[in-house]
Amino acid sequence: KGRPLSIVEAKDDHTFELNIENLESVLLRPEVRDRHVVVLSVAGAFRKGKSFLLDFFLRYLHAQVSPSWLGDDESPLEGFPWRGGADRDTSGMLLWSEPFVVELPDSKKVAVLLMDTQGAFDSQSTVKDCATIFALSTMISSVQVYNITANIQEDDLQHLQLFTEYGRLAMEDNGTKPFQHLHFLVRDWSYPYQYEYGEEGGKKLLQKRLQILDNQHKELHQLREHIRSCFERIGCFLMPHPGLKVATNPYFDGRLADIEEEFRKQLMDLVPLLLSPQNMVVKEIHGDKITGKVMVEYFKAYIKIYQGDELPEPKSMLEATAEANNLAAVANAKDAYVKEMEAVCGGDQPYMGPEVLDREHQRIQERAIHLFHSARKMGGPEFSKVYDEQLQAEVADLYLNYIKHNESKNIFAAARTPAVLFAIMVVCYMVSGILGVIGLETLANLFNLVMGVSLLFLSGWAYVRYSGEYREIGIHIDNLAELIWEKGLLPISMKLVQGGAAKAMESQTKAGRSSASSSRVKKTL
Repeated sequence: KGRPLSIVEAKDDHTFELNIENLESVLLRPEVRDRHVVVLSVAGAFRKGKSFLLDFFLRYLHAQVSPSWLGDDESPLEGFPWRGGADRDTSGMLLWSEPFVVELPDSKKVAVLLMDTQGAFDSQSTVKDCATIFALSTMISSVQVYNITANIQEDDLQHLQLFTEYGRLAMEDNGTKPFQHLHFLVRDWSYPYQYEYGEEGGKKLLQKRLQILDNQHKELHQLREHIRSCFERIGCFLMPHPGLKVATNPYFDGRLADIEEEFRKQLMDLVPLLLSPQNMVVKEIHGDKITGKVMVEYFKAYIKIYQGDELPEPKSMLEATAEANNLAAVANAKDAYVKEMEAVCGGDQPYMGPEVLDREHQRIQERAIHLFHSARKMGGPEFSKVYDEQLQAEVADLYLNYIKHNESKNIFAAARTPAVLFAIMVVCYMVSGILGVIGLETLANLFNLVMGVSLLFLSGWAYVRYSGEYREIGIHIDNLAELIWEKGLLPISMKLVQGGAAKAMESQTKAGRSSASSSRVKKTL
């Protein structure tokens, strides 16, 4: 007798772990290992009867697709665990331990596997949890039953878009549709007078919901195009409500006697539609039919992707909206900063002293940050704190660019390299002449060599500036000139200036003393 085995387990830290032992105990069994597999999975929101439905699939397979598979009215429903109530029952992903070997119309035998999944949007699951489970089950299954209630609504399609895109990101793009068969199962359908129960009514409803119109909004158009591009085949089935006894009786155990006749009638059509030998869909990946042994390796590869950092974190609609709102506030504040800084030091504005530029930057930065803080933003202060830091980091980067731009306007800074090289040439020429006069020819030749190298550098720098070629060489020459200026010429010039200022002060002091002495002599006389 089979039982549900946990193959993907949900952890307290919202990660998922593959139970290799349970998985291999099913997929490496002799009747499955080297046989092609059919994997049917049911996914959707929690507490919508997924496990309850799967147990009817089990009953059908146990009966070996017999026409009287539904059984008697008093037998309790057994298989995957299910119960009434408002709280989640299934966690992670469950695989039925007993594979069913079924012969297809072409006489080939396949192993049929049934998979149950954790319900989405319960109070314990994050968006990533829901997306991961749905994506994994869609990637692994050959038939994904999307279990929804009452109607196919726009939010159902939006969630499907998010979850399938999360799955497609994890798969290798080879130009084909990544998933096989998606089947919408609309539970508790209340409008049979508009679209009748069953497959035909489901086709009409699905065609209506996925219809692409010329005057349709771009967002709605892209959503429908995305869903169509993800699956090789899409179907739909409309199921009636099973009855009040099923919904409200806490002791309901799945007996057919307590289920409405219309629900049982539609079950007789739905289950063979998905699991009769002529309708079974063999699992394929990139066009290759998959055996149980190969399926184990795909499970390992897929779960590893969802355990790592390769995929982006899927966001809730509120978080995505708040992110866009805060980014818009950042962009607005940054634009205001750029506009004011351009008026101060950009474009045709003249060179500005570094200290004045820094004061203007501080003033404009404070105004930009105030503009960001005063904007109405979603997500609360803690959420916006990240974007406040992002704004300050981006403003700091912009300020560095403005410093470089302002420095490029300094005519003395622009002429520093040729001035330094020319000064070296003049000094070397003078020193070389003096050394030659006093007979130190070797040292004179050394200074001549330095003068020649400086002339070569100056010529190279001029060519780079004129032609725009070999810019790396020009940068190295500029850096060398900057180093010589800061380490050699600037300290020497500062000492000369300070020495000249000291002599001037001393002469002024002496002149003051002499004039004071003359005044005293005149007063004495």
